[in-house]
Amino acid sequence: MRVPLSRIAFARSGDKGDTANVGVIALAPVAYEHLVRELTPARVKSHFAGVCRGEVERFELPNLSALNFLLHESLGGGGTVSLMLDAQGKTFAAGILGLELEVPEDVVAECDRVQAGEIIGRQGNTGVSTGEHLHFEVIVNPLIYLSNGPNTGWDGTER
Repeated sequence: MRVPLSRIAFARSGDKGDTANVGVIALAPVAYEHLVRELTPARVKSHFAGVCRGEVERFELPNLSALNFLLHESLGGGGTVSLMLDAQGKTFAAGILGLELEVPEDVVAECDRVQAGEIIGRQGNTGVSTGEHLHFEVIVNPLIYLSNGPNTGWDGTER
């Protein structure tokens, strides 16, 4: 079945100069082989076309069921010299999670499961809040904002 990467993995990203660093971690060990097969450097570079102007390197971390990607020449020179909206590459993780993959239904089902006792959220008190509250994340694909604006695709066509 065709699903967004977010159904079988989570991701974190940041920067090293003009290089975006994107880590992709399988939600279940069974999903890792599909990440390795589907997330090739060429596929990731294509997904970030218009943003990634350099080479994409991939590093496999099977003991963590994870892949790490370096997207060279992706941050407009890097945090201190770039005029990009996201010169530190923080949105690249959310961007890669929208990439669609072909994954067997049973693998998706395994990643969808919540095990007894598994933590699915945290509550806490941050900033100037008046009490504990639930922390959660809403993922929006930032790639539409990093290229040609929210109503334009990577290829320049209107959405």
